[in-house]
Amino acid sequence: MLHKKLRQLGNSWGIILPKAILEGLRINPVLDEVSLYIENDSIVIKKYKKEDEE
Repeated sequence: MLHKKLRQLGNSWGIILPKAILEGLRINPVLDEVSLYIENDSIVIKKYKKEDEE
């Protein structure tokens, strides 16, 4: 398990994701987008796929 602090970015808050996490999800931070949603009191981050909208 990894523990991170939130960082303020203007009026929003963010988390820096380690390279190992992005590699594990096969997310290229330059080319890919992610989907975010709440599930059972957790934030879920997934690599965005067009079929996720349907």
